Amino acid sequence: MAKAPIEIRSLARKHTDEALNRLAYWMRSDNAKASVAATVAILDRGWGKAVQAVEVSGEIASKVIRSPSVSETAKDWAADHVPDHMTEH
Repeated sequence: MAKAPIEIRSLARKHTDEALNRLAYWMRSDNAKASVAATVAILDRGWGKAVQAVEVSGEIASKVIRSPSVSETAKDWAADHVPDHMTEH
C-alpha cells in the first residue's frame, strides 16, 4: 500500500543531514555543473528561491507576479507583505 505524503515527507527528512553533506561535497567539486547545481540547491533550501518576475499579458490585464520570499521572522514577513497603513497604530 502506498504511503501517505506526510509519511513520505517524514521519512525523507530523516536523510536531511546526509543529503546536505552530499550537496556540500558536490558544491566543492571541480565539476562546474555539479558545483553550481549543488550550491543553488543549498541556497534555495536555506534562504528560499530568488525572486523571479514574470510578466503576464492579455486582453484583460497585465501583471507582474513575484514568487514568495522566505522571511526569518513574522515581523520581517509583515514588513514585506503588509501595507504600511495596516500596521500604523
